[in-house]
Amino acid sequence: MRKLISTTIILVAFLQLSIAQRTKEVINTKLFTDTPILFNPTDYPNGVVNKDDITYLGNGRIALKRIEIPNFTNFTKAEIKVTLVSNGDPWDKSGSCFVIPAGSGINMIDIAADRAVYPQQDTARYEQLKGIVKGNNYNPTVELMRFMTPFGVGHFSDDDDSTSAKRRPVYVDGWAKEVVWTQDITDLITILENGAYIGVFIDTWTPEGYVVDVELNFTESALNCDPRPNIHVESLINTNYYIGQRHPDIFSRQDVVIPFNIPENAKNVRLKYIATGHGGHSGGDEFHPQKNILSIDGEEILNFTPWRTDCASFRRFNPTSGVWLRKRPMAFIGRGGKREVKEIEEPLASSDLSRSNWCPGSDITPEEINLQGIKPGNHTLTISIPESTPISDNKLNHWLVSAYLVWEE
Repeated sequence: MRKLISTTIILVAFLQLSIAQRTKEVINTKLFTDTPILFNPTDYPNGVVNKDDITYLGNGRIALKRIEIPNFTNFTKAEIKVTLVSNGDPWDKSGSCFVIPAGSGINMIDIAADRAVYPQQDTARYEQLKGIVKGNNYNPTVELMRFMTPFGVGHFSDDDDSTSAKRRPVYVDGWAKEVVWTQDITDLITILENGAYIGVFIDTWTPEGYVVDVELNFTESALNCDPRPNIHVESLINTNYYIGQRHPDIFSRQDVVIPFNIPENAKNVRLKYIATGHGGHSGGDEFHPQKNILSIDGEEILNFTPWRTDCASFRRFNPTSGVWLRKRPMAFIGRGGKREVKEIEEPLASSDLSRSNWCPGSDITPEEINLQGIKPGNHTLTISIPESTPISDNKLNHWLVSAYLVWEE
């Protein structure tokens, strides 16, 4: 028995050492620390504003930083981590952490500085939506992570806060102090190289805004027989309205068709697709389940309804969410263990409501479609959201979608 225990200990130690030898130390790159994202035209005027090593655009709603990452030769896993707190903005807002491809001769910094304009596009195909698809010397921005800010996390999270203390339901034992999201971005390492710009955009319209931290974590294999594949990233579309762009309600009028080319040497081709519906009024695209249909060369590859029904699970991140009272019969255990039913008024928060692929306080995971068998040559991707509705007055219905291809070369 002693011999068996000893052998087991040696085996466990060997396995632990083997795992350690296969994995190098994690390299952590902190891009943004306590960085404000806000709307303040006085301190962040139109154009490009540089503060320390951060470039601000859009009156402070976009923060950018140029990065240099190590030259990884072995297989490397990459992860992005975003931490957010409200700095006084009580609302839920769309957000995007993105990378500007180094190969794009025109980028949003040039646009903000009036050094360039978005390339001309076929208006019959893309209407007046500038910069959403590839053009002359321009590649659409690639999203590293789409997220949605919760209502007031952090700034309004004190239990004695006059705004939020009385809104906390009994099942939440305390408001969260921050919200943290992580996603695997291993497929995107290639476009982080060669001095790329990484940015954070939040669609805030308050001078308080938010405070964010963003970091990248890289874990490289220590085995020289485990080489890093050369992955190409091909940006297809991004309808986020970063700089000089409009709310995209184009899907309410037509399908969007994007041409692309697959080279001869492409292997393991995959499509990544991110979609969220917006329009916060009753019956708006935010609150109306709608099919997203993707086709390549007329053949359907994805037909799904991007819809989240778990938003109530994010309640602790939403201290300033609006709350209504709803009457309903409630079964409960009364005195003496007797089961009873009586009518009660129960709180329902706006953050609890189901939405088009997002919740206040959630990130959005890309849909991945394996395009196994796709042939080299020219193709088209068609994106259809046939039930979406157009913008009307202050009813800002729109879909934020982005898509890109990855393949091994």
